[in-house]
Amino acid sequence: MTHPRVHALHHPDKPAVIMTDGSATLTYGELEDRANRGARLLRARGIENGDTVAYWLGNGPGIFEVYWAAQRCGLYITPIATALTGEEASYIVANSGAKLVVVAPEMAGLSGLDVAPNVEVLTFKEWREECARHRPEPIGDESPGFHMVYSSGTTGRPKGVRLTLPDGGVTDLHMLAAKARDGYGIGPNDIYLSPAPLYHTAPLAFTTTCHRLGSTVVQMPKFEPEAALAAIERYGATITQMVPTMFVRMLKLPEQLRGRYDLSSLRTVIHAAAPCPVPVKRQMIEWLGPIIHEYYGGSEGNGSTAISSEEWLEKPGSVGRANWGTLHICNDDGDELSAGEQGIVYFEGGWDFQYLGDDDKTRDSRNPKHPTWSALGDVGYLDEDGYLFLTDRRSYMIISGGVNIYPQEIENLLIMHPEVADAAVIGVPHPEFGEEVKAVVQPVELDAAGPALAEELIALCRQNLSPIKCPRSVDFDPALPRLDNGKLYKRLIKDRYWQGRSTRISG
Repeated sequence: MTHPRVHALHHPDKPAVIMTDGSATLTYGELEDRANRGARLLRARGIENGDTVAYWLGNGPGIFEVYWAAQRCGLYITPIATALTGEEASYIVANSGAKLVVVAPEMAGLSGLDVAPNVEVLTFKEWREECARHRPEPIGDESPGFHMVYSSGTTGRPKGVRLTLPDGGVTDLHMLAAKARDGYGIGPNDIYLSPAPLYHTAPLAFTTTCHRLGSTVVQMPKFEPEAALAAIERYGATITQMVPTMFVRMLKLPEQLRGRYDLSSLRTVIHAAAPCPVPVKRQMIEWLGPIIHEYYGGSEGNGSTAISSEEWLEKPGSVGRANWGTLHICNDDGDELSAGEQGIVYFEGGWDFQYLGDDDKTRDSRNPKHPTWSALGDVGYLDEDGYLFLTDRRSYMIISGGVNIYPQEIENLLIMHPEVADAAVIGVPHPEFGEEVKAVVQPVELDAAGPALAEELIALCRQNLSPIKCPRSVDFDPALPRLDNGKLYKRLIKDRYWQGRSTRISG
């Protein structure tokens, strides 16, 4: 059995959550007490197995109090991103069918939250006050629930990923916990640094998995590169998960500053969620040693790959071999391709998922000839040893004069320039070729933006890429719309250039 209840029984005073800003610490005993009271609150509100609850909260122990209360009630648990507007949050509440939403008053979009009359909205303070009125013993009809997370909506409306709820008891070993224990050795002696927002799938899945396995979660309110290094040293963090943009920000700290912190407690650094430029990952391995582990997968849980540092140094740029399900690379017609041929990446054998309320998107994710094979929308190829190399998102492809161009390679080159903080490459309208390549760059210093830097970046691309891939122009932006999970809202960037025109991306 792996569950915070078990750890509360044996080690009630052990910290389950520590906030790095010193605002709160939550022990396993306190977590169990509050989760049981929360479960009784939910039942008293008429919320039954298979229903959905949502939370709109910033990083903090409150998220785990709500999560573990709902998990033992057999519910779907839906996080709402803190930066969403009231309209966007209202869409998720309605689409998910949530019967109750726990909110923080400081959410900027809260005044615009508009929910149906049968949906209850409680502030976290009200949630706590109502929980205190209930007994701390478990409810009598427990069953395991699980999260239902919404996609980032980088190319359209967010999609709710709905999976079948687990069978068995609430304290039974969950598959994700088994994979983390067996794949990364996570256990009760670990200190897990969580630098990312808990409304994203991976941070939520890893932190709650750490609770199942008895680890202590050290949670940052938000990521700051030097603060992350300081937290590793202060708390003796043994494991963390980051995204490539966090790597880039840490690497751009002065080397003398990075060297001030003792990071020797770290034995595992996991990354995923977005492509990592080869030079960035190589520098991370040189800095921290061969403790960098990468995986590829999605909220859909349809399969995954994994790769160690040692493997990656032999196969730079790969995201690894399948460790859950079977990989297939297929053309647009659904036919499987040979090693080295580029196509849509499908998994066979993972979880069966649905996009809630969107049968068309669910159907589009399936292989037309093998309906049990599903895709996340990525393009790539397998080498002769079965290692997967990703090319880009299918929806990000630029077609210029009939030639397919994938922006990831260009972005990976631009981000390595010392004056570039972030970069997005998109297709913009061209009267003859349909689209031409444009780079939109976030400079490290806004004062550096201008024709000279634009020419320097275009020259860099011409030195390293074929002419068809090189941006014809560079625009500058003080802040690209990149989420804390590392994903870029290219939809918002493209909209600036395609307003009033038809684009190939829909939804």
